Amino acid sequence: MRAMILVALLLLGIGSAAIGLSQRSHAAEGPSTGLPLPRFATTRSTPINVRVGPGTRYGIAWVYVRAGTPVEIIQEFDTWRKIRDADGSEGWVHQNLLSGRRAGITTAPQSEDRIGLRANRDEAAAVRAWVTPGFPVEIGRCDGSWCEVVATDHPENGRPRQYTGFLQQDLLWGVYKGEAFE
Repeated sequence: MRAMILVALLLLGIGSAAIGLSQRSHAAEGPSTGLPLPRFATTRSTPINVRVGPGTRYGIAWVYVRAGTPVEIIQEFDTWRKIRDADGSEGWVHQNLLSGRRAGITTAPQSEDRIGLRANRDEAAAVRAWVTPGFPVEIGRCDGSWCEVVATDHPENGRPRQYTGFLQQDLLWGVYKGEAFE
C-alpha cells in the first residue's frame, strides 16, 4: 500500500512538473489534433467571428477583419480552437478559419519607438527598413535567436513595398523564446 502511495505521489510530482514547464516546451497536446498546446497560427480569411464559447450557438465576442493575424491556440474542443491574441483577449474560432502559417507583431522596449529590420542575423548589420512596435510581419523561419521576416509597407499613395530581413526573436509576438523552425 505504501509503495502504491509513493508511486502515486511520484506520478503527481511528475505531472505537476510538466504543467510548470515553459510555454516553449509545450506541456500539453491538443486532444483533437495531438499537436502541441499552446502553439501559434494565423487567421485564414475575413471576416472571422470570435465566439465566447466553442460553437455557433455562442455569442460573437469580436470579429477579425484582416487575414494573417497571428493568434495563439491555447485549447482545443472538437473542431473549435480557443485562441489568444497579442492583446491577451481570448475566444473561440472554428479550426477551418485558422492556418499554420506564421506571422508576428513587433514588440520593443518602451524606450524604443522603432525597430531595425536587419540585412543579416546581427545587431550590427545594415538596416533594411524601420518598423514601429505593433507592426505586423510574416515569419518565414527562426533559428532560436533571429527570425527571417517580411514586412509590408502600405503607403497611402502608392504600391505596397515588401522588405525582407531579420528581427531578433525576442522582439516578436508570434514565436516562442528559443523556438526554431523552417
